[in-house]
Amino acid sequence: MSTRITDDPNLELDNQICFALYSTTHALTRAYRTILEALDLTYLQYIVMMVLWQQDGQTVKEIGRHLHLDSGTLTPLLKRLEAADLVRRQRASSDERQVNIYLTEKGKALYEKARGVPVQVLCATGQTPGQLTALKNELVILRNNIEGNTAEDAG
Repeated sequence: MSTRITDDPNLELDNQICFALYSTTHALTRAYRTILEALDLTYLQYIVMMVLWQQDGQTVKEIGRHLHLDSGTLTPLLKRLEAADLVRRQRASSDERQVNIYLTEKGKALYEKARGVPVQVLCATGQTPGQLTALKNELVILRNNIEGNTAEDAG
């Protein structure tokens, strides 16, 4: 028999913003997984490709900044995309420490197949484009506030 310990609603799981975001992210990632199977991409590979479709030839550091990922996470991901012949990595001639990432022809061609992904995701959410845009904007504000406060605390 289970026993209730807390009488504080602030400590109830269903009242936590972090759990609402976590469980929603998990559900959304599962929806993406199903949709992205046709492209033979994982969600993280897909968002890297999106960054490169927007601007080809970025450095690993620039891609990481866009995606809020460190190079330890990004490097193996880029190696897998390179093994799939979707990108190529090239050291910058001006600075050997910098690695630029370029789309291959296969990576560029994948863009056309990926054009339907956002509509499929929209359908999976059951929301209108306006609702999702408003939610995204609120989440960006929340993320930026948290990152700003965390940076201030660290400083």
